[in-house]
Amino acid sequence: MALRSANLVVMTKAAEKAGKALLRDFGEVEQLQVSRKGPADFVSNADTKAEQILRDELSKARPAFGIMAEESTTARPDTEFTWIIDPLDGTSNFLHGIPHWAVSIGLAKGDQMIAGVVYEPIRDEMFWCEKGAGAYLNASRLRTSGRTQLDASLIATGIPFKGHESAEFMTELQAVAPKVAGIRRMGAASLDLAYVAAGRYDGYWERNLKAWDVAAGAALVMEAGGLISPFKRGEHPVFKGDIMASNQGLHKQLCELLGAAYTTI
Repeated sequence: MALRSANLVVMTKAAEKAGKALLRDFGEVEQLQVSRKGPADFVSNADTKAEQILRDELSKARPAFGIMAEESTTARPDTEFTWIIDPLDGTSNFLHGIPHWAVSIGLAKGDQMIAGVVYEPIRDEMFWCEKGAGAYLNASRLRTSGRTQLDASLIATGIPFKGHESAEFMTELQAVAPKVAGIRRMGAASLDLAYVAAGRYDGYWERNLKAWDVAAGAALVMEAGGLISPFKRGEHPVFKGDIMASNQGLHKQLCELLGAAYTTI
């Protein structure tokens, strides 16, 4: 196993600390489901608390780095390094007591992802990577799957929800569904990408995401030997948020089906 760099040590420790706090709160969600008010405010507070943990841990270790997050971005014009964080990816799952959510931390140098951590506390699965050093799940090296036939592949996606309806998605779904073994919608983009890196999924696509949804996961896919493409040539799939990821053997076929640009970052 590759040794974790100083930056990765900071990232994994921060993710674990935030994950443990969320795990304690997750234990309360089931009890809150039966209340009239419901758990929404409780989960919002849990999310905010986890983000503050990440901010405190990352800023303490690397005060010169910027931070990009959903609630607020801390700009550091004098540095080229930025933490891209999602303290609770899969909020709706968490809200409903579904045990599929994660803490996500990416590290960008300019517009290039150089490290990523996706931590799933319930299974204690720490996906991590660094540019040029490979991708890992805990202590095991990750590789994308070796499948080359669409009819044997399992593909993940995200379904647009209220306020985000998309005719494009239905067109894409109709193009992909008849060609593959199955499609999954699990509700946490960072874990979808981590699962592509681990070979659990063979590919993944989704539109209208934010950088904090996909930054760490995109880094994992690339370091596990997979490919990342935008939907339009010249756009950055992480910062634009329209992303297609897969192993190398299926990438061209999926790009053609989805109308994505057959180019990589």
